[in-house]
Amino acid sequence: MMDDAAEPVFEEGGYDAEDWTRLKPFAGAVATLEDVQARRAIFALDDTQNGRPIDMELPQPVIWWSEDGEEAAVAVQAEAHETDEGEIMEVLGLVMPDGGGAVALLEDVDLVDDSDPVWRRLVTDAIGDEAGDDED
Repeated sequence: MMDDAAEPVFEEGGYDAEDWTRLKPFAGAVATLEDVQARRAIFALDDTQNGRPIDMELPQPVIWWSEDGEEAAVAVQAEAHETDEGEIMEVLGLVMPDGGGAVALLEDVDLVDDSDPVWRRLVTDAIGDEAGDDED
């Protein structure tokens, strides 16, 4: 049972390299559509079988190797699911520095700590772009 079930996983506005630890993880259960709608979880998979939480410390800073290149994120949800073909997918729910959510496979991220200089730079770059830090 989750005591803080009504609280969202992330707040509008995202985080920086110093305050990411305030993000609330969704751990110990497999997310449902209701969890996503209530913003307790990033994703819910209904077309897989034998879903289970992955035992890992959350929240967890990561560098995600997305189609757009490397991006800083914080994993707040981690689940393993079997496909119809019997393959195991390890899926992470990510919160981006701007507060948005994303879903990635565990194999597409590097787990880092918050002192990693690349992660810190990526967080700062993402916030700077989002805040409109343009020179006039």
